[in-house]
Amino acid sequence: MMLFACCVHAGPIAPMKASATLPMPEEQLVAAIELARGGKPGESIKALESLLKRQPNFRLAQLIYADLLAARSGTRGIMGDDKDPRILELFEEARLRLDRARYSPPAGAVPDTVLQLSSEYPYLVLIDLPGARLHLMRNVDGLLESVGSRYAAMGRAGYGKEAEGDLRTPVGIYHVTGWMSDEALPELYGAGSLPLTYPNLWDRFKSKTGHGIWLHGVPRQTYVRAPRSSEGCVTMANDDLLWLKPYVVNNRAPVVLADKLQWVSRAQATKDRETMLNRVEAWREAWAGKDTEAYLTYYAEDFSTGGLNKSQFADHKRRVNAGKKYVKVKLSDVSLFRYPGETMFLAEFTLDYDSDNYKFVSKKEQYWRQDAKGTWRIFREENR
Repeated sequence: MMLFACCVHAGPIAPMKASATLPMPEEQLVAAIELARGGKPGESIKALESLLKRQPNFRLAQLIYADLLAARSGTRGIMGDDKDPRILELFEEARLRLDRARYSPPAGAVPDTVLQLSSEYPYLVLIDLPGARLHLMRNVDGLLESVGSRYAAMGRAGYGKEAEGDLRTPVGIYHVTGWMSDEALPELYGAGSLPLTYPNLWDRFKSKTGHGIWLHGVPRQTYVRAPRSSEGCVTMANDDLLWLKPYVVNNRAPVVLADKLQWVSRAQATKDRETMLNRVEAWREAWAGKDTEAYLTYYAEDFSTGGLNKSQFADHKRRVNAGKKYVKVKLSDVSLFRYPGETMFLAEFTLDYDSDNYKFVSKKEQYWRQDAKGTWRIFREENR
């Protein structure tokens, strides 16, 4: 039984949290595997039968169930066919689910990707693409705590989208734009879809192409899709998508598609947050103080925005600020992210600008990275 040989004996499985109602299908599956692993195949079969009554299209559960029955009858079982790509997909799904069951972040740890989350976003979605795991996080005073996690599949060619049709899922930071209902979509999308803001400013700056990256469900003849199976979207079991929907659909919730997920202590996250908040605040103070030359030092030499390079931007700012009697700059709704897949930070905030002859309020995105001396500078920004 190849599945148990390569996955189940790889290490102990930590107990999963009990549900107030029925356990999640994944919890039932892991419990059944533990029973088989503990030399109780009969009890494992009964547990799988119970699971399959609830989710008859759960292919991985069907596979393990069939193999246990085959083992009881003394035959080789279908898991022995390790060259069938459909079986290999299920092996990979099993490995990812069991890896999740064996590992829990340290108590009090937070994802290093999110340093601060504005109060305008009560929830955030964090997707560990190589781990096929979606985490729903609650905003608690700007830092995050876990609400729950679910299995989530990605594009057939993996992650790191560059071009339309490359069958990859993007790596980056996006926002939910709304909900597309079951009735408005083909059966491929299952219970519905949460569209995302791909391509974002950074994607466009990097000349990445493509569109229509969503979180969506699956056809009803299956429970979930294989870990790598979409054209670039993130797919979930329909029940899991409907669980997620009310948390994120009405508030443009951020969605982090991560190529690597690391958990750090709250103390470390707070330290990193203060470093970047201080940098952003110093930039604001220089602008509000009409210290144009100091303000311009916060921009990298390769900075560009709106078709202007650093030199053109500097000339523009000097002309504009020279004619101002006063400038007031207020920042609110500040979010700070360590951008996945890149050595940079993203600051998102509401900018309230007031001067004697011009006023505006807008959302601003700033991308910061370190120069050769280790100083954090802005190399891309845009109002939206």
